[in-house]
Amino acid sequence: MRQVTLMISNRLFNILIPVISVLLGLIAGAIIMLIFGYNPIQGYSALWYGAFGDLYFMGETVRQITPYILTGLAVAFAFRSGLFNIGAEGQVIVGWLASVWVGLAVDAPMYIHLPLALLAAAAAGGLWGFIPGILKAKLGVHEVIVTIMLNYVALYVSNELIRSVLTDSLDATEQIAPTASLASEWLQQITSFSRMHYGIFIALFAAIIMWFIIQRTSTGYELKSVGFNEHASKYAGMNVSKNIVLSMVISGAFAGLAGAMEGLGTYGSMSVMSGFTNLGFDGIAVALLGANTAIGVVFAAILFGILKVGAVNMPTGSGVPTELVDIIIALIIFFVASSYIIRWVILRFKKEGK
Repeated sequence: MRQVTLMISNRLFNILIPVISVLLGLIAGAIIMLIFGYNPIQGYSALWYGAFGDLYFMGETVRQITPYILTGLAVAFAFRSGLFNIGAEGQVIVGWLASVWVGLAVDAPMYIHLPLALLAAAAAGGLWGFIPGILKAKLGVHEVIVTIMLNYVALYVSNELIRSVLTDSLDATEQIAPTASLASEWLQQITSFSRMHYGIFIALFAAIIMWFIIQRTSTGYELKSVGFNEHASKYAGMNVSKNIVLSMVISGAFAGLAGAMEGLGTYGSMSVMSGFTNLGFDGIAVALLGANTAIGVVFAAILFGILKVGAVNMPTGSGVPTELVDIIIALIIFFVASSYIIRWVILRFKKEGK
């Protein structure tokens, strides 16, 4: 009975802490607005209107949520195995490149071309995740160092391939073939010609896949076990090295698909990048806020999509600079990271209530 009570209590805390963290972040953001002479009600109203003010903004919000779900799943999946995948950014870039490459080079019907482009993106991201995975498993090289370096390798190698292979010294590829596109005319029409595409359904399906692997398969059980305690898992007869590599490959595949959402959906092409997309780095925050669970990641991605798209309207709608949203996101993550303080306060109030 006590065990059941503890399980319910832990689940309640896992729900309350992200919610409280978001509220504290929004309150802190309002205080910052007041300090600098802005009206927080107008600021948040402009943010809300920028995300849901009309059908176009709603479509753009959903479009932004799509890659956030996938990068959040990528980071969360690695976390569940005790690994910190900082390389989701690089995996997004190589997935984007692979999907566009297949979208340009292959001539096939849509039912072959589109799945092939998506598989290429997942394979490229998985391969980029395999490198730190095998180095961690066989040589004990810390995955954080390797994945950070691979982000830069992905960025500059992709830029060179765009200039020298996919184009003739140009800074952007041609548009992919329509048979490889995730773009949808009817979705664009019902959202006043936003860039919303079919990728949202792929992202939600990916969340179901992660939940199923982690919660309903023996492989998921082993991955969680390795994340909790590598030595105990090895003693129990589990192949720790295999599970480390598998976790990073699956994590990379999710991030690679996030790149495909941009290459096949939002833009339909790829340009030379002067810097990172930040989708992978934002995915770390999404995973943390989502408590590394599939459903949590979906809700966290929705919040981040609203904040990022809504922020664009804040300077014109209320005079509040868009940088304030980045501050709010940073504060939310700070409060999530300080969850033990929130837990202590809740328990203190609970005891006083008795």
